[in-house]
Amino acid sequence: MTEDNLCTLERRGDGVAVVTLDRPTIHNAFDDRLIEVLTGLLETVGRDKTVRVLLLTGRGKSFSAGADLNWMRRCADYGEEDNLKDARALARLMTTLDRLPIPTVAKVNGAALGGGVGLVCCCDIAIAADRARFGTTEVKLGIMPSVIGPYVIRAIGAREARRIMLTGERFDAAEALRLGLVHKVVAADDLDQSVEATVAELLTSGPNAIRATKALVDDISVSPLSPDLIDDTAKRIATLRATAEAKEGLSAFLEKRTPRWQT
Repeated sequence: MTEDNLCTLERRGDGVAVVTLDRPTIHNAFDDRLIEVLTGLLETVGRDKTVRVLLLTGRGKSFSAGADLNWMRRCADYGEEDNLKDARALARLMTTLDRLPIPTVAKVNGAALGGGVGLVCCCDIAIAADRARFGTTEVKLGIMPSVIGPYVIRAIGAREARRIMLTGERFDAAEALRLGLVHKVVAADDLDQSVEATVAELLTSGPNAIRATKALVDDISVSPLSPDLIDDTAKRIATLRATAEAKEGLSAFLEKRTPRWQT
């Protein structure tokens, strides 16, 4: 592969789509081209009903080191309108990843800075190598982590987000784990095995149930506890129970066999 790939999509036979940021010589940094290509790949995955899990990672030593310096130099000459266009494109990328209907796993193989942190926070599950480093470093450049802000704050809470966003400090994987930015930290040599174990666990569950559960979490997290919400949750499970997948899952359990979606 060459750097010109920007990012790649691999569809595996087990229903997993692997999207890899592919600019290793510049640590998989963002520019307008990568943002456009990555957004398109994620939209393609989201429309593909055969894909059950998305795995997002970076090639080389880094996950993503944030903005490409050459892109930033170009942006320095932009007016407000062009800057707004760029910012909205990045916002669309983050929203697309965040709203994918299938489980998403970030395999954080190395540094995740700026927008790279945003990608991590938009994924449902994040597993990092112990060598990974993190930081919302935008303030060091006289800007702010605005577009990624909602996802970072949701992941780690406003108080911790204030600290890391205001200081722009870089921190290690252990601190990322403490903050809740990632769910698990493993030795770099064990990263592949740990990620694949998580993916395998996701694949044991009913595909429709997984999608419905992700939608449930998204909807409940922004809704106040109310009689309407309680009734909505009852209706959701009632609808799901009537599906062929749910009936197959119950039958497989009672008959002590593997459900068909695992075979």
